[in-house]
Amino acid sequence: MSGSVVLLHLAGAVALMLFATRMVKTGVERAYGDVLRHRLRATMRNPIMAVLAGTGLAIALQSSTAVTLLVGSFAGSGIVSGAAGQLAVRGAEIGSALVVKLLTFDLTLLVPLCLITGTVMFMATERRDWRQTGRILVGIGLLILSLEMIGQASEPLRNSQLMPVIINYFSTDSITAYLLAALITWLFQSSIAAVLLMATLAGRGLITPELGVVLILGVNLGSSIIAPMLTRSSSPEVRVVPIGNLLMRGLGSLVMLILVMIFRPHFAFLGSTAADQIVNAHILFNVLILLAGLPLAGFVYRASEKIVALGTKVPAASLDVVELSALNESALDVPSQALANATREVVRVCETIEIMLKRIIELYESADADKIKALAALDDRVDRRHAAIKLYLAKLTRNPLTEDEALRCQELIGACVKLEQVGDIIVRNMLVHVKKKIERGLEFTDEGWAELCAFHGSVLANARLAFNVLVSRDPETARQLVLEKDRLRDREKETSASHFVRLRDGTAKSVETSSIHLDTIRDLKQINSLLASMAYPVLEERGLLTGSRLKAS
Repeated sequence: MSGSVVLLHLAGAVALMLFATRMVKTGVERAYGDVLRHRLRATMRNPIMAVLAGTGLAIALQSSTAVTLLVGSFAGSGIVSGAAGQLAVRGAEIGSALVVKLLTFDLTLLVPLCLITGTVMFMATERRDWRQTGRILVGIGLLILSLEMIGQASEPLRNSQLMPVIINYFSTDSITAYLLAALITWLFQSSIAAVLLMATLAGRGLITPELGVVLILGVNLGSSIIAPMLTRSSSPEVRVVPIGNLLMRGLGSLVMLILVMIFRPHFAFLGSTAADQIVNAHILFNVLILLAGLPLAGFVYRASEKIVALGTKVPAASLDVVELSALNESALDVPSQALANATREVVRVCETIEIMLKRIIELYESADADKIKALAALDDRVDRRHAAIKLYLAKLTRNPLTEDEALRCQELIGACVKLEQVGDIIVRNMLVHVKKKIERGLEFTDEGWAELCAFHGSVLANARLAFNVLVSRDPETARQLVLEKDRLRDREKETSASHFVRLRDGTAKSVETSSIHLDTIRDLKQINSLLASMAYPVLEERGLLTGSRLKAS
């Protein structure tokens, strides 16, 4: 087999591993993201619990970077302290390393079981939670399969005459090997994928333990760079935690590299095989960083704040913030261009509504006057854009339009009206519930809050479907959106029934928050109905909608 074919097979196996890792992460986020975020917020006030919460979330999301970004956003919003955020990220690195350890065991039997079970769950039902669980299982099966493929694809390299030369070179040039591993990790956007690749190659005898440990240190450097790069355009408050992780993990890896180069220790104590030694070295390194991070969390956070402040540009006082508009008046004579401009502007309204919908649930747990004022300001932005779009499309209708153009014009106006109504529900109804909860010092039960988060997560997912339908006009997505509306109605009944059971049992928190709980569910259901109705024009156009119900397929 030629070298190019071997590399092609290896690249394909690595691509499958990256895809499978992303698939598992996406499935967990969609199915359990809101509940996990709530649990993380609730437990991060205690340093030890912050570490454990970060560890558990990293195992669930298959990504320490995702946890770093999430915790950074919490710290930026004032939900958690900076020191607690640093500790949660330390725990996330441990969780990520434990995932690698788990995947190095012989799990070949799980491949067919995960693929079969996951496929059946995904295809046999339309329930979102079951489908996402099926997605997770298929992703796990593909991840394990990709490791087998990497091993098989790399087998011919053992007989390569060039491979020993490359390995010998990197074994004598630790700095280059360290930087190369960091670059690979940054390209993969996943330390789990990078460590698994190196452990698999070591298991085939292609990487020595000594070189493997150097590469692992490079992986940790590369992984610590990902989050700061992804948040480089975010607010300074959000960037502090990722920068702190870079200081601890990145500088820690550099210090360890220097120590390894000076003392050249033997790593037999880390395991009986090269693969075990590499994976265990990864775990040991992150445990050491965690132990160092416990007393240094506050200091690192303060140092990170100073570093972020140095890189923050102060905007010129003479420049005013201007809201750009896609509503170009000169395009009104060309209806196709004018409709495209209006669509762009409606999409901007969609983005603002999505931000409002995401923030409102956060305010239920942690709100202050500034956050409430900021959310209300977003609704003012929606109102301004809504008025401008209606006026623009009204001017467009003065020109001769084809039937399709006229229908599209009406569809955009209808969507814009519904989005404006959604904004009003969030600000005039749900924000009132937030204020009432704060003023009275009320707290939801754990079960009630989990139900609200899950219900809100479904509405947010449906909102994104609705926004996609507005742009793509895809009938299958539109059909799915209407089906989700029916499923949400069933979920509302289940949630209300659970709430009344708690009321019947006399749970104090349920009694105190009953009206807020039920009113919030009602408001979210109304928002979902408005968003789902954005799919009706697409379905009607293709004859998929009866007078009152979605046609059966």
